[in-house]
Amino acid sequence: MKRLLLLPLLILSFGCAQNHFNVPTENFADKVKVLGVAPIIVDADSDIKFPQKDQLLSLLADMNRKYEQQFVRKLKATGNFYTVALLDGDPQRIFSNLFFRSEKRDDATIQYNKYFWKNGELRDFIQKNNLDAVMLVVVNGISRNEKIFSNNLLTSMASDYNYLIMSAQILDANGTILWEYPNFRSRILTHYPMINLQYPDFSEAEANLSAAANVKFKTLDGVKLTLEQKRKDMLLRETQESIVYGKQFDEILSFIKYDPNADKKDTAAPAEPVKPPQAEKPLLPAQQPSIAPTAETPKTPIPEITRVPMLETPAASAPTAAPAAPVGESIPAK
Repeated sequence: MKRLLLLPLLILSFGCAQNHFNVPTENFADKVKVLGVAPIIVDADSDIKFPQKDQLLSLLADMNRKYEQQFVRKLKATGNFYTVALLDGDPQRIFSNLFFRSEKRDDATIQYNKYFWKNGELRDFIQKNNLDAVMLVVVNGISRNEKIFSNNLLTSMASDYNYLIMSAQILDANGTILWEYPNFRSRILTHYPMINLQYPDFSEAEANLSAAANVKFKTLDGVKLTLEQKRKDMLLRETQESIVYGKQFDEILSFIKYDPNADKKDTAAPAEPVKPPQAEKPLLPAQQPSIAPTAETPKTPIPEITRVPMLETPAASAPTAAPAAPVGESIPAK
């Protein structure tokens, strides 16, 4: 039912372009030609409650190195930047040098971790790498109260679950946040977690005839297999792109892509209504009078039939004048 209510909003959202930046799109396009992407960072001090946390952090670091090149290639493919470069350096060292603080936010029903950076160190980092702006992507942990359904959708359980999510920002040398993810400039706000580290064990609850399921952590191997799952192409062939990372990258890019010629198209559009003078249309009614006389000519023979019998009736009354003869016969009177 909720999806049906949101459908009109979705239809309206496709009708016009939208600016997902914190500055006007044309300002962003003029300002950011060379974009540097820092290696994907893992915030070890965030809310990650996984029992084997150290092994998980090591796994995430390896996975980030494996798939961040794909993200940079997708950024280049947007065509919105002159240059997109993956920066060198240890991501944790970059993070410790630039990080100022973070806070858990609940904005417009979206819970996430917002990051703040040291302005001086950030400016030096951008200038050192000859960049217009830098993009910082952070994998971090968060706990949310969610309702999770069983595979058959017949059972659900609401509880606090631990997730891994992605946060991202594009900043200039002044520390201005030009763009951010989660993005709050969409008509419909969404923010999908990267992976859930916990799940309700509905099978155990069913086996024990229990009304409530126990919340358990996934195994380290289970997390690894989930992160390594590959997307498939149209022919159902396995690709080199991770389902988990690919979904996150695609959502981030959906808020970055923009049409640099959108403003030009909008300004050129009013020129089109000037075209319709169309003075040729009066030529069509001018031809119609020439057709009308030819259609009226068959109506002329109608009077020839009705008036002929009207002339015969006075001729038949001529014999009534015969009694005039006796008037002439009175002449022989003596």
